[in-house]
Amino acid sequence: MEKILQSQGFGTKKACRYMVLDGLVEIDGEVMDDIRAEFDPMAQGGLHFTVDSEPWVYREHVYVALNKPAGVECSRRPAVHRGVLSLLPDQFTLRDVQPVGRLDHDTTGLLLLSDDGGFIHAQSHPKRHVPKTYVATTQDPVTPELVAQLVAGVKLTDEPAPLAARACQLDSHRIEMTIDMGKYHQVKRMLAAAGHHCVALRRTAIGGLRLEDLGLAEGKWCHLTAEQLACL
Repeated sequence: MEKILQSQGFGTKKACRYMVLDGLVEIDGEVMDDIRAEFDPMAQGGLHFTVDSEPWVYREHVYVALNKPAGVECSRRPAVHRGVLSLLPDQFTLRDVQPVGRLDHDTTGLLLLSDDGGFIHAQSHPKRHVPKTYVATTQDPVTPELVAQLVAGVKLTDEPAPLAARACQLDSHRIEMTIDMGKYHQVKRMLAAAGHHCVALRRTAIGGLRLEDLGLAEGKWCHLTAEQLACL
């Protein structure tokens, strides 16, 4: 059992062994204090257990969606603001869960995190062209001309070709933009290239996974279901 606990981020093998011996682990309502007991974590229905009265489900990999608030850095070693992993259980840090891509510290909205390297690579590699949708609030009013510029493509100083986005006006100062390349500060820089300053930015969707469908308050997270993962 200690190997299962260790794989789920509860500490070293030794620390997990003492959790079992101290009677902190329960399976099906019964204390499991036999370190030699074996369980199939991949059995049908999954392995459900509690550690110090907190319920857990065995997961080979963690796939998490977070509604990121402002003032949080997408870094395992934050420099100025609190790190995004501080919003998640400590076990996720020990499992090496990390953000899939990055959002600026002042950008809010949908952020994925995982300990599955293949998943992280597939979601974040530019060649996969995973569409990401943002709502940007601009300092000056949004105009039809701005929308047309972004759809046609704007030139950034360090890009060889103009970058375009799917765009539509939401109201007087908000515009929705969908991009599929994920260049550095791309939305903010595209707006700047079109003569507009972005004062707030929120990611609302990745692929077909929409933040509003997850029902997450700001700063809250959830495990993604198989159906939700398929939306990506």
